[in-house]
Amino acid sequence: MSRSRGNRAWTVRGIARALLPVLLALTALELVGGLALGSFEATLLRYPTLLVLVPVTIGTAGNLGSVLAARLSTAFHLGTLQFAATDDQLAGNALAVVGLAVTVFPAVGLGGWLVTAVTGTPRLRVETVVGVALASGVALGAIAVLVTVVATYTAYRLGLDPDEFVVPVVTNVCDVLGVVVLFVVVQLLVG
Repeated sequence: MSRSRGNRAWTVRGIARALLPVLLALTALELVGGLALGSFEATLLRYPTLLVLVPVTIGTAGNLGSVLAARLSTAFHLGTLQFAATDDQLAGNALAVVGLAVTVFPAVGLGGWLVTAVTGTPRLRVETVVGVALASGVALGAIAVLVTVVATYTAYRLGLDPDEFVVPVVTNVCDVLGVVVLFVVVQLLVG
């Protein structure tokens, strides 16, 4: 079963050939994220609320990037996407992702604090946890936009299908950078 897509066939073999190097590189990148998380372990154990924030923060950032990736990929296939600063559709979608980050991440912080309060004793004030989540979320929203636009443009320039290429790149990069950004924000706001 194959359909012609530009200069490569749309087959399992063709897709695997195009994605295998990317997936292997992303696996190596995830290992770096694990090392970063390991260096953050003492702080996470000292403040269990921050430990609760880790998977939610990186997951939410990846989800925001995936939403943008889907929208850009659709626009790409429809022929309405322009990689230009004057592209209102691109700018509107990017602003929507950052706007979602501003509204979702404070709820993530509050939820993390509440879970810790119900299951144990939070060692950080609720305002601190919400501030960490908001600052991390806004930074990750901006990073997700940048990574998504660059990955979509790269897929376009390399003749790859953004549907196959962009979401794995965005989610993996947001996983790793989510840990790093959260760590930096905690160092700045908690100490």
